[in-house]
Amino acid sequence: IKMEKKLGKATRDAYGETLVEIGKANPDVVALDADLSKSTKSAMFGEKFPERFFNVGIQEANLVGVAAGLASCGKIPFISSFASFLVCKGFDQFRMAVAFSELNVKVVGSHGGISIGEDGASQMALEDIALFRSILGSVVLYPSDAVSTKALVAKAIEHKGNVYLRTTRRDLPVIYPSHQQFSIGGSKTLRASMQDDVTVVAAGITLHEALRAYEMLKSAGLSIRVIDLYSIKPVDVHTLEKAAQETKAIIVVEDHFGEGGMAEAVRSALGGENVKIIGLAVTKMPRSGTSDQLLAFEEINAQAIVTTTKALLTRV
Repeated sequence: IKMEKKLGKATRDAYGETLVEIGKANPDVVALDADLSKSTKSAMFGEKFPERFFNVGIQEANLVGVAAGLASCGKIPFISSFASFLVCKGFDQFRMAVAFSELNVKVVGSHGGISIGEDGASQMALEDIALFRSILGSVVLYPSDAVSTKALVAKAIEHKGNVYLRTTRRDLPVIYPSHQQFSIGGSKTLRASMQDDVTVVAAGITLHEALRAYEMLKSAGLSIRVIDLYSIKPVDVHTLEKAAQETKAIIVVEDHFGEGGMAEAVRSALGGENVKIIGLAVTKMPRSGTSDQLLAFEEINAQAIVTTTKALLTRV
């Protein structure tokens, strides 16, 4: 894939802009927020379509319940809040009112992971991927730039059923061409050669760290394959199997707790393959700091990928 160099944009901003676009195209789309619309960027939809926008206040359980009612009436609700609050306060309603009723509700969790930085641990969603993966029939998507966000929001509305999409607070470089295609159950291999020693699997902010690690290792004469696993559920088994067969090991890097996250999704997909899988995830109690400081503290940044790759290759 030929990558573009553009100014950065947070995926939450791209979500808000795309929500307005699909609202123009589909009058059944409605948006709901829990008093965080300026941060989640659903406020853009509210400004354009105030009659189709509902702010329920600081009560995520009610947020999901109202969305379930609207979905039962034939609407297509997109609900937004900080992912940490959706997990803590709204998950029971999502499980009972949405999943068990098989309703067509789209959930967008903003401020995923430690990369939100200075807001501190209470605001950091570190269990959201695991919980939404656990729902029967759910789709879990994690875009890494503005282009993939726009494409995956469009795929979410095409999909009949519950979808969870994770967005990032921090501005991220646009890495994909503007018309790049994405699919539920797909992935993108951004760096690959027949000389690849290790595969690095990432999504969201850690994908950008993986691309930085690629350049650092390349200068040291080492080659890694880099896969954007933007669809965490369903997962692209074929691409992962190919990587398992063609490289010596797989390193999964995620801004999330290790339990139930991306690494476990990869391990489940590759249960029949004889390949070493290493997970770099959040393992220490998070604290307040800059995004870069926290990525380094939790050892999920480019340098951690480089260190892990070099240590791994000395043992393989």
